[in-house]
This record gives sequence, structure tokens and C-alpha cells, in this order.
Amino acid sequence: MFDTGHTGFMLVATSLVMLMTPGLAFFYGGLVGRRNVLSIMYQSFVSLGITTILWFAFGYSLCFSGGEGGIIGNLDKAFLNGVTLNTPFGGGEIPEYLFFSYQMMFAIITPALITGAFANRVRFPAYLMFLVAWLVLVYFPFVHMVWGGGLLATWGVLDFAGGIAVHNTAGMAALASVLYVGRRRKADAQPHSIPLVALGTGLLWFGWYGFNAGSELLVDTITVTAFINTDIAASCAAIMWMLLEWSLVKKPKFVGLLTGAVAGLATITPAAGFVSPGSAAIIGLAAGIVCYAAVSLKNKLGWDDALDVWGVHGVGGALGIIMLGLLASESINGQSGLIFGGNVQFFGVQVLAILLSSIYAFIFTYGMLWLINKITPVKTTEVEEGELDMSLHGESAYEPGL
Repeated sequence: MFDTGHTGFMLVATSLVMLMTPGLAFFYGGLVGRRNVLSIMYQSFVSLGITTILWFAFGYSLCFSGGEGGIIGNLDKAFLNGVTLNTPFGGGEIPEYLFFSYQMMFAIITPALITGAFANRVRFPAYLMFLVAWLVLVYFPFVHMVWGGGLLATWGVLDFAGGIAVHNTAGMAALASVLYVGRRRKADAQPHSIPLVALGTGLLWFGWYGFNAGSELLVDTITVTAFINTDIAASCAAIMWMLLEWSLVKKPKFVGLLTGAVAGLATITPAAGFVSPGSAAIIGLAAGIVCYAAVSLKNKLGWDDALDVWGVHGVGGALGIIMLGLLASESINGQSGLIFGGNVQFFGVQVLAILLSSIYAFIFTYGMLWLINKITPVKTTEVEEGELDMSLHGESAYEPGL
């Protein structure tokens, strides 16, 4: 009934995207201080459990059932109601169970991205409430609007694998979180384990092939193009970041190279299936420059976005959507952009969509943190912040004195 090749590929892609959440935990865990490693890794891993439950209960239905042209779907497919082992998805090449699972992995990693911004400063009970509220009020609506036949889809907005739904919304939520919780009382002097950061980057880069290439939902030339574009953009961004940092601070920092790679991955995500490899290289170089500049601006403004979520994911996601509006090629996937087709309207709706998602995600995130704080304290105390792992979880990543 189903195409075994497409189904097999999507099972692998789904597994790759799942692997990105542990990869993110290692990436963030290496960047923070040794006394706060477990708390930030915990925030990623707990999303695997909670988001899965929410997605099964009603999240998938709100994103992909009903609500044509609107902001949110309905509950017709809550608890996979009406979906069986033999229910086809789309053109019938894969089962809907598989599409459900693939999209679930996106939902799991997106709120986890935000945690790098408020490292060491948010208490675990407040984070759990934030995780649920953010998924329901921000992530689910934007997935529906972009990929579920909702409002932005009717405008003609395109987002191949999550520039709006994943990276920009998470990045703007990160900025709102940083402004709400304020600066750390004592910032981590440096990453406690750069090898952990490298391990996390490797897992993220590896998983991103499933993230981008898998978003075609079958195996064809667009799948291959998205795969190639992912690697080209990440590589170009990593080297551009390295060269910029080398030029400006006189040292080629390893963390800078790794951060640049993630910036390139985030930026190519919305455009991966719509642009040529040459355009992907341009997008990667632009990501290295623009995201590096965003992080530098953040530092000058004194925003304590601990792990540069806004500069890498928020700005990278926005840049990717805009570059898609500029560089989309009809010969690749049937959509022309401003440069290769003079499509002013498409470029305009891409810019409008990113403005809308940025404003919406920022306002709703700030508001929900304010509301959560009325229920339970959001920000850690001075004692908790100094040794978050032991104070909140009673565990430590390393033996005392090591």
C-alpha cells in the first residue's frame, strides 16, 4: 500500500531529528558552567517526554486537522482519533503515523532551543509550565499557519523546514525570556567543556540532514538538493564565522566555528528545498556575517542571551526566510524569488510573515512568563543560580573537586 522506499527514508529522517534533541543537550551542556550542566541538559530531555504526550493528546490535531486559512486547527484527530495503521498521508506514499512521528520530533526540539538563552536563571517548575504554554500558544499556531493549511499558507508563505515555525519563533521567544528574567548574577566565565560542544554540534549537523532533507517527505531530487544545501550552507557559515572572529579578536576560536555551523544550519532550513547549491553557499556566507553581527550587537546591548539563541536561531531563521524570498529558483522547486524571477509579491509575503512571527512570539512569550511568575517563581535565587544542579535536582555532573 505504501511506498517502502519513501517510508524507510522517512523513518530514518525521523530518527535523525529525534537525535538532534540529545545533541542540543550536549551542545548547551558544554557551553555552561560545570555546576549547571545537568539542569540545562534536563530541560532538553524533558521535552522528549512532555512534548510527546501533548502532541499525541491534541498538538498534532491542532496543527494538522481542520482550521483551513485560520490560526489553529481543531481536535478531530486528538489522541490520533480516526488515524489507523493504514491511513495514508498526502499522496499516499507514507502512513500518517509516520508523518505524525516526524512532525513530533520538530515539536520536541523547538522549545528546547529557547533554554540556551535563559541558562542558569529559570526554575524547573516554571520551565515545565513554560514548555506547555509555549507549545500551545506559539508553536502549535505557527505550525498550523505555515504547514497545516492555515493563514500564512493561504498568503503563499513558504518555509521548507522551519525558519518561521522553529527557529525564528524560538529565537524571539529567547529574546523575550532574556529581557524578562534579566542578567545572570555571575555569568559563566567560559564553556566548561568545549569537547561536549563539539559532540553536540556533530549530532546536530548529522540530524539536520533528516530535518531538512526529510521535509520533502519522500525521496526525489528536492530531497537530494536539500541535503546538499544543508551541508554547503553550514560549511560556508562556519568558515565565515571563523574568519571574522580570527580577524577581529585575533584568535580562531573553536566554539566560534561550531556556532557558525549551527547558524548556517538554522539559516538554510527554510530555503533548503527551494534554492540551488550556489544560492545555499551565499546563504551560508550571509549567515556567518549576519549572525556574528547579531551576537556582537547583543553583547554591546548587554542582553544576557547566554548561548546566543536569538543571534543564531532568531536572526538566522529570519534571514533564511528573507533569503528564500530573494533566491528561490523556479527550476529547483517551482517557486521564483525576487532575484531569479522578479517575484515582488512572494518576497513581500515572506518579509511580512517573519515580522508577524517575530512580534507574536516575543509578545506571547513575555506575557506567559509574567503570568507563570504569578503562579510560581520563574527566576532562580542567588543560591540556586550558583549551583543549579544540586539545588534544583540534587545531582551533579562531576564529583566535587573535579
